[in-house]
Amino acid sequence: MAGSSLGTLFTTTTFGESHGPAIGAIVDGCPPGMALCAADLQHDLDRRRPGTSRHVTQRQEADQVEILSGVYEGKTTGTPIALIIRNTDQRSQDYSDILNTFRPGHADYTYQQKYGLRDPRGGGRSSARLTAPVVAAAGIAKKWLKEHYGTYFVAYMTQLGEIPIPFESVEHISNNPFFAPNQTMIAELESYMDALRRDGDSCGARITVQAKKMPIGLGDPLFDKLDADIAHAMMGINAVKGVEIGSGFQCVTERGSFHGDELFPDGFATNHAGGVLGGISTGQDLDISIAIKPTSSILTTKNSIDMHGQPIQVQTKGRHDPCVGIRAAPIAEAMLALVVMDHALRHRAQCGEVVYITPAIAAQRP
Repeated sequence: MAGSSLGTLFTTTTFGESHGPAIGAIVDGCPPGMALCAADLQHDLDRRRPGTSRHVTQRQEADQVEILSGVYEGKTTGTPIALIIRNTDQRSQDYSDILNTFRPGHADYTYQQKYGLRDPRGGGRSSARLTAPVVAAAGIAKKWLKEHYGTYFVAYMTQLGEIPIPFESVEHISNNPFFAPNQTMIAELESYMDALRRDGDSCGARITVQAKKMPIGLGDPLFDKLDADIAHAMMGINAVKGVEIGSGFQCVTERGSFHGDELFPDGFATNHAGGVLGGISTGQDLDISIAIKPTSSILTTKNSIDMHGQPIQVQTKGRHDPCVGIRAAPIAEAMLALVVMDHALRHRAQCGEVVYITPAIAAQRP
């Protein structure tokens, strides 16, 4: 299947299906000599894994990652790193009713038309289950970037369905099941999700993801711009239907006198550009926002067709996230980390000996 790989010098290729024996990734291009073990990758997998609250799918997967190659005596060798995660809690019988029908809003119809057959169990290859090996692979990128540049990643929910979530503190993100940076709204968000589940329905979400302590100069004009590759990667996350970088669509209403980020000796005054100018990183925080659509697999009955084109009504049973955005924060971090890592290696290969003629200013004014 084409389209299963991401990256140029740091390449991640995923494999597997939602209800197959295992899922995994091959990571090629990691520099040699970095200390690496499974525990380095497990933390983010635990943040992403299902069954962690009543607001997400109750599929119970430990998501324990194993490193099969590319590491010797605790250090990366520079050869491909194979990662595998065993599937242990499949209930394929839940999908027997949709074997010959198409769920509205799902990939069933397009996969059938493109390949002539599909794996209906949990969505097969189109399942968000395949984000687990991406998160594992990104753990490698995160570690390398932190060690070499101090770069780290933060993601949080800024809207759940109709409810905007004002930012209070980054400290709140890890203390609630929504990855919300706001502790005062948790009871309201929980009530909203409980009502949604009772209705057999789903909702969308908005996630902000940032890369902090970014190096300057990552990205290539014209068609390999850093922000272009970020948008490409973010749209590769299941259910993402929109990507904004910096001011995003809000820039339509802004004037140039406001939008252009002024430079001073002690840093940029603002970050409307989202940390990218001309497709190249400024050293400011990368600032991205993604829109995630409502889950397509819901208990509410909807009209569709069967394999013969006949009208039918579909009700999707099984264990599904009523809002896939709830577990999306670690996934968005992972995708951003993979892109930044790839561009860091590409920049090092071509421009690693470049010396700034103009001294680099602080990324952001205090």
